[in-house]
Amino acid sequence: MDGAPTIRVRSRPVSPRDVRLLHLDDTDHAILDELRVDARIPNKLLAQRVGIAPSTCLARVRVLRERGVIRGYYADVDPRAVGHDLQAMIAVRLDSGARSHMREFIAALARLPEVLDVFFVAGANDYLVHVAVASTEQLRRFVADQLSRNPDVAHTETNLIFEHIRADGHH
Repeated sequence: MDGAPTIRVRSRPVSPRDVRLLHLDDTDHAILDELRVDARIPNKLLAQRVGIAPSTCLARVRVLRERGVIRGYYADVDPRAVGHDLQAMIAVRLDSGARSHMREFIAALARLPEVLDVFFVAGANDYLVHVAVASTEQLRRFVADQLSRNPDVAHTETNLIFEHIRADGHH
């Protein structure tokens, strides 16, 4: 060996707390910055932009994925392009008795086709749910059928989204 540190990746899933403990160097941050702008960038170009060999770049990206730093690659589909002209952010407060099965509730909610994102938040509400639907009638049905009729839900508040501007990915 040439004295370089060995990177060992655990085979078990990495918890969010473990991810915070990972040390990322300047090269890791440069890779992440490039991937935030274009997750489809070819490895050779990514390596060139961050100033490392393509094989090193591929290995680093693989480690970042395995350690849970890179959680996935996604297509950013415009909801309007698929007929979902109406977006809303719905604040959801659960009943205090539902706290023991919050994980199951939110997993079921996240599987619904109208749901784009779910945020667990601090404050008066427990979750913010970003949804996209075709009409106000569909939004009304979603809130009534999926949320208000659920005995775990104590309160909802729906805010319409007039425009959604995605951040450019640089932090």
